[in-house]
Amino acid sequence: MTAATSDLATAIAERWDDAVLPALTEYIRIPNVSKAFDADWEAHGHMDRAVELVRDWCAARPIDGLRVEVHRLPGLTPVVLCEVPATDPALADRTVLLYGHLDKQPEMAGWRDGLGPWTPVLEGDRLYGRGGADDGYAAFASLVAVETAQRAGIPHARLVVLIEASEESGSPDLPAYVDALAERIGTPELVICLDGGCLDDQRLWLATSLRGLVNGQLTVEVLTAGAHSGQASGVVPSSFRIIRQLLDRIEDAATGEILLPELHVDIPADRVTAAAATAAAISFTPADEFPLAGSTQPMSPDPVEQFLAQTWRPTLSYIGADGFPLPDRAGNVLRPWTTLTLSFRLPPTCDHEVAAEAISRALTADPPSGATVRFTVDSTGPGWAAPSFEPWLAEALDEVSTAAFGNPARSFGEGGSIPFMGMLGARFPQAQFVVTGVLLPGSNAHGPDEFLHLPTARRVTECVARLLGKHAASPSR
Repeated sequence: MTAATSDLATAIAERWDDAVLPALTEYIRIPNVSKAFDADWEAHGHMDRAVELVRDWCAARPIDGLRVEVHRLPGLTPVVLCEVPATDPALADRTVLLYGHLDKQPEMAGWRDGLGPWTPVLEGDRLYGRGGADDGYAAFASLVAVETAQRAGIPHARLVVLIEASEESGSPDLPAYVDALAERIGTPELVICLDGGCLDDQRLWLATSLRGLVNGQLTVEVLTAGAHSGQASGVVPSSFRIIRQLLDRIEDAATGEILLPELHVDIPADRVTAAAATAAAISFTPADEFPLAGSTQPMSPDPVEQFLAQTWRPTLSYIGADGFPLPDRAGNVLRPWTTLTLSFRLPPTCDHEVAAEAISRALTADPPSGATVRFTVDSTGPGWAAPSFEPWLAEALDEVSTAAFGNPARSFGEGGSIPFMGMLGARFPQAQFVVTGVLLPGSNAHGPDEFLHLPTARRVTECVARLLGKHAASPSR
């Protein structure tokens, strides 16, 4: 019997069609952008709507012993916690933690006609809308995996499903919940994170590393009020020119190389080898995923270097600006100040706190022309490098991928950041980690036309269900 026609695959497809899709469609309609992008998130109530939707759906699943709770700490976004007892008392002391998040990135302009961030649209195998693939599907997929595993007689250990609501802000609220719920979470042997990506829809893809991050706002102020540019230019320094000077301290404008040694690490030789193997195994390069405008070229034509730059080298993106009027409203004024929002991605093993201090020192020391310079760190998060798979897990991952997709699993370095993985890696150094997901090339998480590829989501769900059984049969530590 092939994976496509197995009883488990059929049951999962049915649950996705009759239970997940309707709920996920309603979830996409909720504009619950993460707290970093909505300071009034509590008053607006969108996050609470999403939390209640997910909680109610989870609580309705026919899973033996399921317990679903919403936990709230003052001033922090909520978390949804689901607990499922082990199917056998002999497995009661073994824990698997499944993780996802339900907060979303902002709208982003550029959605094609007929699509929009809060307008779920099903076209063939794709469900368009913000947050479906990143990462709203995770709660639904996790519970469907458990439900179908139980009905198929697949044993599992004690399960904890943790769905947070601040991941897209760098998970600032999560450490407090991990501390508050420490007894409930226990000591996981296996952590399954469904917030990752995949390089194609032919196998289960596993992230072996994630980047850390530092986000902050750089402001240069030269005047207390705008001044006529004909009179002030040439006398008062431009805040934009000064900000360019400051940026030259941290980034080579010609190459994009980050100049601060605190943000660099030595890339492990096996990760370089793995990047070369991944590049050779696929028919496209990382750059092919992006809609490059006109004759824009990637920063390097070498696909191996693209993988390494995307995973193990520090980078800087300029993701926001203030102090500028709209172009058609720009008078002849020397503006009093300029603010840029800077987003640094850090190598997996880079210390994000040391990096933030180095960035702040470089930008604020000895300001050009004596201008007022401020750098405010908005969020930081640790990177993560996976421990080597134990033999049972390496074998199990190939087996579950082959059962669901027809091909064994492969691994790669992920360019994104999931701060929770770094937190858990430090707290549970003996745990095994499976970081996977449904973000195919072109699915455009955080951007316009974000979509969830439904066949991949169903197969990933099947892999999770099968993996729970493999873990239950694995040697206990």
